[in-house]
Amino acid sequence: MTEYSQFDMVHKLPPARLVDRFEYLAELGVGRRVVHVGFVDAGCEMANVGADAWLHQHLASTAGELVGLDLDEDGVARARAQGYDAHAVDCRDADAIGALGLPPADVVIAGEVIEHLDDCGPFLEGLHALVAPSGMLAVTTPNGASLTNVLAALGNLEVNHPDHVMSFTSHTLDTMLRRHRWEPFEHAAFVYEVKSQPDGTLRARTLASGARVALGLERFLARLGRPHLAGGLIVVARPVAQV
Repeated sequence: MTEYSQFDMVHKLPPARLVDRFEYLAELGVGRRVVHVGFVDAGCEMANVGADAWLHQHLASTAGELVGLDLDEDGVARARAQGYDAHAVDCRDADAIGALGLPPADVVIAGEVIEHLDDCGPFLEGLHALVAPSGMLAVTTPNGASLTNVLAALGNLEVNHPDHVMSFTSHTLDTMLRRHRWEPFEHAAFVYEVKSQPDGTLRARTLASGARVALGLERFLARLGRPHLAGGLIVVARPVAQV
């Protein structure tokens, strides 16, 4: 059993830059075969459409080929009706992925998925069945160490999606990826946008205003060289061959 000292608990953060999440991921897939895992973004579909914030649509504008995978069968059916190549599958199941007969992808994008899973290890293992040996995986997730989370905690609040069960920082996400045969090689950060909501109550307006202030501070500090205070993380990793 490894014995750790207190100094082993301190980790230098990797270099990262502030990016627009949609532009960054769309550029990553330019002219390539892209598989987008969790593409439906269940629970946020209407808000995404209204804010031009559906990632899959942005990826479709640049990818050479694009395939969407998701557990949401209704969402997959809606995407197919719009002309997208989409399949309902559990990406924790490598055999189920193999049964689809998909060609290996140059880029696999798991956008805002990993934080919803109580067993993200099998998920990361399953993604190996999708990517080419020379390909890459891009994972995006909310940053557990974001400035917004710190400021919310000062008011005894927590900002989190109702369905999230995991929270990652740059270090913990890198560690999880390495445990499942992915080697991180690029890091980026992004700031979320406050999406418009139909609830126009005083409380809703107050929370939205506070969120905009916090996100503005995140953006300002990220531009000053503190990107790991931003609300979102992106890690790009290469597959590591199984020994």
